[in-house]
Amino acid sequence: MTQPQTPLATTANRLATLYNESFGGKSKGRYRISVKLVRQLAGKRRLYEDDIRALTREMLERGYVLIDMDSFFVVMGANTFVNYRRANEDVLS
Repeated sequence: MTQPQTPLATTANRLATLYNESFGGKSKGRYRISVKLVRQLAGKRRLYEDDIRALTREMLERGYVLIDMDSFFVVMGANTFVNYRRANEDVLS
């Protein structure tokens, strides 16, 4: 028997779905969303630090990164970071 989804899991599903939808002149991909809209999606009057941490974790489980920019969030695919250049010990000395 499966447990019902939490409001934050449902919110993460919707945010992940938005990543693949066409809007803002792009067919899909990274986007920003206001804190107000995320609160509405979650059905909460306020998002606490624990809520944001849990939502971030839910997004990571779905293959997305949620970045808190204080007044808005950025949603990006986790694979975006795979090809970034890597800093090693040589560059630090």
